[in-house]
Amino acid sequence: MAEIVLSHVKKVYPNESEKKGFFGKKKSKEKKHNLQVTDEGVLAVQDFNLTVHDHEFVVFVGPSGCGKSTTLRMIAGLEEITDGELLIDGKRMNDVAPKDRDIATVFQSYALHPNMTVYQNMAFTLELKKVPKDVIDKKVRAAAETLGITQYLDRKPKALSGGQRQRVAIGRAIVRDPKVFLMDEPLSNLDAKLRNQMRAELIKLRHEINGTFIYVTHDQAEAMTLGDRIVIMKDGVVQQIGTPQEVFNHPANIFVAGFIGVPQMNFIDASLVREGDGFHVETEHFNIPMAAAVCERVAKNVKDAKLDVTMGVRPEQIKICKPSDAGAVTGQIEVTELMGSTVHVHVTTPDGNFVLVIPANDLEGEGGTLAAGDSISFKLDAEAIHVFDKQTGITLS
Repeated sequence: MAEIVLSHVKKVYPNESEKKGFFGKKKSKEKKHNLQVTDEGVLAVQDFNLTVHDHEFVVFVGPSGCGKSTTLRMIAGLEEITDGELLIDGKRMNDVAPKDRDIATVFQSYALHPNMTVYQNMAFTLELKKVPKDVIDKKVRAAAETLGITQYLDRKPKALSGGQRQRVAIGRAIVRDPKVFLMDEPLSNLDAKLRNQMRAELIKLRHEINGTFIYVTHDQAEAMTLGDRIVIMKDGVVQQIGTPQEVFNHPANIFVAGFIGVPQMNFIDASLVREGDGFHVETEHFNIPMAAAVCERVAKNVKDAKLDVTMGVRPEQIKICKPSDAGAVTGQIEVTELMGSTVHVHVTTPDGNFVLVIPANDLEGEGGTLAAGDSISFKLDAEAIHVFDKQTGITLS
């Protein structure tokens, strides 16, 4: 397949020529999202550096307007690269036409020809390239079997469900046997159940065709389940690149920590205090010594005896305890959400709000229920505490 290298890639959308209103007055362009605006224009992607290895599945994830789709479109050749280089297998692609990049793209909209059958839709690009009919037939039927749509080859798109149409769109990309597959939020139009099903099918598919994939989504669950590595973006800037485990367990900053994980990480204003060779996190109402492994990481980044920080802990790393236990935090339950095997418990404390994720079976020891208004005590896992610089948001742990 292919290795893709993006080196110091930048995308600037030039400022629109000032538009005139009804009375000839000039109207300035509105700033969208939090993208930086310079004299050149709107800086949509800044200093993007990434190497996607052969056969790797990389996911770009981030909120709306973060630059993930713009980056994908630059790789596809649908957007010009303002600065920097794009290499595919060592060849500079900045000025190569999209049709000559050997890339197949699947978009959120299926873009199927309504007057053609499934077979004809999948074969169309190959027919334009004058590929022999027997080769086309073999490729189409092989892709249809892989995707489980053989029985629909004679149907037209209007006779298919949303999930079936998306399979056809993916099949149309597969038959081309491209170097690179680009997917821009391909599951966004599907309902939750079908989206989960298609996500599982994509995991299976990527192993079967063993291609190089770049996948764009705003859904962190898709990113965590599909990607070998995840590129997390915000306001046109890469925040962190890593495996799902790395970005979940060792977020680079407070944005990544809050974006990855459902429910999101709990954040509390606190002080980080040096104590001998270790550290503890304290607020007005609790004091928690940090585990040795965490202290070792913090010591590399913190020289002060005391520092204002934002403490973070994931809902899964909080356990119910007795009020008398060392390090116990006590608060009042606001809301409980039964999620089947787990219960999400929203708690208010004097130091701020926490969400706990508790196995439903554990409630047997609490009398079987937790109700709004009840008092609850819990402990934070000392080995799972994160601390972030109050000013920069960068992780210290």
